[in-house]
Amino acid sequence: MVKTAWVFPGQGSQKLGMGNDLLDLPLAQAKLAQATEILGWSVMEVCQQEEDKLFRTLYTQPCLYVIESILADLLGEHGQKPDLVAGHSLGEYVALYVAGVFDWSTGLHLVKRRAEIMDSATDGMMTALINFDGEKLQTAIATTPDVVIANDNSPQQVVISGTPDAVQRILSQVTAKRTLPLKVSGAFHSPLMAQAAAEFQQLLTPVKFHQATIPVLSNVDPQPETDPKILKQRLTKQITGSVRWREISLELSANGVEQVMEVGPGNVLTGLIKRTVTTDLVLKNIQDNAAIFNFI
Repeated sequence: MVKTAWVFPGQGSQKLGMGNDLLDLPLAQAKLAQATEILGWSVMEVCQQEEDKLFRTLYTQPCLYVIESILADLLGEHGQKPDLVAGHSLGEYVALYVAGVFDWSTGLHLVKRRAEIMDSATDGMMTALINFDGEKLQTAIATTPDVVIANDNSPQQVVISGTPDAVQRILSQVTAKRTLPLKVSGAFHSPLMAQAAAEFQQLLTPVKFHQATIPVLSNVDPQPETDPKILKQRLTKQITGSVRWREISLELSANGVEQVMEVGPGNVLTGLIKRTVTTDLVLKNIQDNAAIFNFI
């Protein structure tokens, strides 16, 4: 058997029209109806018709969780099961669901509240740096308060997060081929989100986590883990902690993974893995039901 990892993208991978070919599937219909009850709005209406909402954190995160988890369930219906799972930021919630750490509705309730809290964050910004001077970046970060590396995505791409002044100071010191401000409301994955993290912690604390049936590589600690207490501790730190995706990519290879399937819209994660891992990996993208049909 080919050792396979499933990875789930986070905010930024969303696109108008995602999930269109799921509408006639009974499994998807049931999940979408349940999502409407929990959220109070229609995921598919947002995904199909309301682009402004789709790119707002409040709606983006629940939409991604619902679409990605449905795709994972459909893969499961066809007898597919991963050996490892991981998710980028919001995608970690889908990974935990697929690993059986919590049930689907519990995950969506958590994501809904996470999105509400993060959407209300202000006074911060995030900017991606592509093909940058790593040594200068590390030096600048170490000497500049109120800014951190929020996403260590690949050797060629990071995202910095902090106050607008601090982010601009970094950009003035570090040469990069390209910089891209992200369309987010706050300094996600940085200590500036401490208040939001404390608020979310109150919701997360009473939620029961179960032993994972599949090892999970977490954003704040890329070592494979199944212990529910450890996975919960890691998730608790995620809002303020860095997304260590470059290390996750390397850990997949170190654990003998031969095939990686990115389950969700886009191909960002497989692209990052390709630019990070030097060993040969089969990279596949499962963006819709048609891709599942072709894969099976």
